[in-house]
Amino acid sequence: MAEAGPAGESPAEEAPAVIGATVPTGFEATAAAEVQEKLGSASRVSKDRGKIYFAVPARCLPQVHRLRSVDNLFVVVQEFKDYRFKESKEDALKDLEDLVKKLPWTAPLKVWELNNSLKKKKTKRKKHNQQSSASKEKLNEDGEEERTDQKDASEQEDCAQAAEPASGRGTEETEETGAESRNGGDDTEQSEAKDELHGGSGGETKAGDGKKGEGDAKVLKFRVTCNRAGDKHSFTSNEAARDFGGAVQEHFQWKADMTNFDVEVLLNIHNNEVVVGIALTEESLHRRNITHFGPTTLRSTLAYGMLRLCDPQPTDIIVDPMCGTGAIPIEGAMEWPSCYHIAGDNNPQAVKRAANNICSLLKKNENKESSTSVGIPLDIIQWDICNLPLRTGSVDVIVTDMPFGKRIGSKKKNWDLYPACLMEMGRICTPGTGRAALLTQDKKCFAKALSRMGHIWRKSQTVWVNVGGLHAAVYLLKRTWERAEITRSFW
Repeated sequence: MAEAGPAGESPAEEAPAVIGATVPTGFEATAAAEVQEKLGSASRVSKDRGKIYFAVPARCLPQVHRLRSVDNLFVVVQEFKDYRFKESKEDALKDLEDLVKKLPWTAPLKVWELNNSLKKKKTKRKKHNQQSSASKEKLNEDGEEERTDQKDASEQEDCAQAAEPASGRGTEETEETGAESRNGGDDTEQSEAKDELHGGSGGETKAGDGKKGEGDAKVLKFRVTCNRAGDKHSFTSNEAARDFGGAVQEHFQWKADMTNFDVEVLLNIHNNEVVVGIALTEESLHRRNITHFGPTTLRSTLAYGMLRLCDPQPTDIIVDPMCGTGAIPIEGAMEWPSCYHIAGDNNPQAVKRAANNICSLLKKNENKESSTSVGIPLDIIQWDICNLPLRTGSVDVIVTDMPFGKRIGSKKKNWDLYPACLMEMGRICTPGTGRAALLTQDKKCFAKALSRMGHIWRKSQTVWVNVGGLHAAVYLLKRTWERAEITRSFW
């Protein structure tokens, strides 16, 4: 494989790369809109729900990693929209093996190398920030003046904010596709990688240097992950990954490793649609904000999608009355800092977790900026959802994850809780312009409650989503001009 050219002249930095992204199912259009807004690229939604594709210059990878609506990223090697599988298992698997030699690997592997170099710079900056924090602590304790190299930190700023590369599939997606994967002739069921991906030891690792006889270059370790959907295939996802992985190993002379791998090759099969890609992320990007988890912590990517549905405007007051660990208000405060966010919950333990997540985020921002942090426009309080300490008509947007009645509460309690919640939300929400995005899996109960509150809420859109394997829905509601009944009982 050809070596990359001098810095600034690499083809991977000039040619557009086709990027695939997994997103919360139902929010493909929302993710496509974000890509268009922030990267100026049109996206194509895959037939396989929960995926979008878009083309961007490889030098835009840091901005791609900063997208808020995507879970996992991969660079597309090649896509086949109508792949003809042979009827017999042996012939179908043999075709997949032969396909490896025909694929255009060079450009996607250069994108992978560039992505790896960005990760190394981020890791270097993280260590620098930790050293800076340690220096500051020592200064406070001993009274000694110790300076940190601020110049190095500023030089690394552009690449350092690239999201943490992570591999492959999120938990919810694995549950959706039911994919199991094997690699390189190994008959052991493949598990998700837990160790951090290492691009190489010492110098930069070149993806094409895995072949023997090319000097002392490190032999890369890899695995193949196959996600298959459809009932007309003569083979299983395990068999496809095993045989495809064996061909990859033979082609590149890479070493198969299920857990401590450098490269993850993705083989996505959805009926007759086949996409081969290389993972650019190790773990899902939805883990960006939360450090203290609760029993029903919402993914940050799903929280972003719900907030974006409401189209927040500057100076809007946005409330999450059942915030749990704070995923929605924290995501809102990070992405819409010109709004004011209020979070609350009736469970003191949930409020404590949310407060800890906010503190962790503030500390992270201080380290990132290496200077005084301006904070985030977010407050949290313990309250009763049915008796909120907020003025009537004072809230512009309500976004919340309502109790499903499974891990928290019960379906029976929801029949009383949902109508009371909708009434109180209607009271605090601004008539005529207020809106709400409410997530629930208890759709029957919600529909009944909404029918009783039709005079103050109008349903404008329903987005069907998958939450941890549960078929749920996000309801976008618009506040009518009708005045809500006021039943206050503070004293």
